Amino acid sequence: MSDSKKTDKAPEKKKKPKKLSKNQRKARREFMRSVAIGGGVVGASLLGFFPVEKNWNPRLRPPGAIDEKDFLAACIKCGQCVQVCPVEAIFLGDLDEGFGIGAPYIDSRAQACDFSCDALQCILACPTEALTHKIDKKEQVRMGLARVVRPNACLAKEAKPFKGTIRGPDYNGLMRITEIDRWVPVKLGEHEFDRTVCDLCVKYCPIPGALDLEPLYENASRDGWLPVVDKECVGCGLCDMVCPVEPSVFTIDERKTWSDT
Repeated sequence: MSDSKKTDKAPEKKKKPKKLSKNQRKARREFMRSVAIGGGVVGASLLGFFPVEKNWNPRLRPPGAIDEKDFLAACIKCGQCVQVCPVEAIFLGDLDEGFGIGAPYIDSRAQACDFSCDALQCILACPTEALTHKIDKKEQVRMGLARVVRPNACLAKEAKPFKGTIRGPDYNGLMRITEIDRWVPVKLGEHEFDRTVCDLCVKYCPIPGALDLEPLYENASRDGWLPVVDKECVGCGLCDMVCPVEPSVFTIDERKTWSDT
């Protein structure tokens, strides 16, 4: 076969990518945006699922909160409880709360519920009974149970006095002090206390019989007391808020009752 019969194919030219029209580019961007949003929704759903199931973010709920899962299902995040709280104790869950985003909670160290408002205004304001007075007759409306976790830090243990403002003049916590004004909350950072022996937790506990100071020593020549939580405690967190040491001597176990101890 002669060389003349041999033919070499010319290399094919690479086709240039088709230039998308303005409308096609817009449609592509919208598609990618939809995919991203869809992924975000799925991710948000998972973030909502796991904190509830794994209890990653336990929260102290306002008085009368029903069982946690039922509470999160019933609460419509309307914020009515926030609006009526006289001491501004109720906050709404942030983005890291999963299904609890927008749901009301209380940070007792920052601002406790002082349990002194008539009929508990947050419960009256709740439109869905996520907060309710309708509980077992043997139980009272509650939030949890206080617990002493740092007894060695307690000033009363060493019979030490307390004089001054609770946690400094910049502290914005509010509390209604009956001997000053039954209805108008006092800013604790502006109020001077003077206790011969620190007993602020017991003195200002709003629930009679919930907290007491018990002597540590039988020997009368040696003084020292520790706060003891009793079954009347409703977990309002006021003892945690007024404790002048840092960190607090107390913690509040959300939803725990005396029968759980």
